[in-house]
Amino acid sequence: MNILQFSHDHEDVRDRHFENRNASDVTAMHGDRTSGPEDIFSAGAASDAVTAAGPSRPGRAEMPYERFLSCGASSLTNAELLAIILRTGTKEKNATQLSREILGFFEEGSTDLSALHRMTLEDLKSIPGIGEVKAVKILSLAEISRRLVRERAASRLVFSSPSAVADYYMEQMRHLETETAVLVLLDNKMALLREEVLSLGTVNCTLLSPREIFLRALRWGAVNIMLLHNHPSGDPTPSGMDKEITERICKAGQILGIQLIDHLIIGDLSFTSLRECGCIPEQIPAYT
Repeated sequence: MNILQFSHDHEDVRDRHFENRNASDVTAMHGDRTSGPEDIFSAGAASDAVTAAGPSRPGRAEMPYERFLSCGASSLTNAELLAIILRTGTKEKNATQLSREILGFFEEGSTDLSALHRMTLEDLKSIPGIGEVKAVKILSLAEISRRLVRERAASRLVFSSPSAVADYYMEQMRHLETETAVLVLLDNKMALLREEVLSLGTVNCTLLSPREIFLRALRWGAVNIMLLHNHPSGDPTPSGMDKEITERICKAGQILGIQLIDHLIIGDLSFTSLRECGCIPEQIPAYT
């Protein structure tokens, strides 16, 4: 057999493999025996994957998948949107009910999608009906949402604007359950050189070492620096320690010729600029 013939035969086998796999997916959607009155695929919606489906049965409420097609994504609840991703439930509960259980993992009855950002692979797999494949899908969905927000914020990121910087880091930091400090290194034109995680603290205390901060700044040739850290409580009000460490870093920076532009505290969809609060000495030049 020559190489070209082998290649054609190999492609035929591969094509048959994916055809069979796709067919089994359609069969699973159509024959999901765990479906209930709120499951994501009705018989009509499932058969639409193979042939054109007729109208919904008279007197029967549309399922999430059908309502997505007829009314759009905005017509669905958070649980129903997640159910479309999950596709199937279990013998005891359909996909929408399973989705509600996921969203209420930390707080029973909650329908807040922010739960997805806090969950780990182990958390998800502990829920009956969620195996590794579904858990990975859900975590991938959460990561996509974070990146969408970050990419949108990046398009208007200007380090001279506290609100623009806070928007850029908000989704990355507001879901963290321990205090995390980030050092942003900037050149003399306020362009980003590098960002580094400085410390992972306890739930209420992050230790920032001025020595470590300026060693990193000198290593990368930074002229300006910015600090950010989160408050897991969601309240960005600066503590006495936050103010004290900010003043120490300002003074050390003056000696070394490296300017602390700002220290931002990230809360839950809120932030505080310590420069705007007056915690950075006035002799440090303001934003330019």
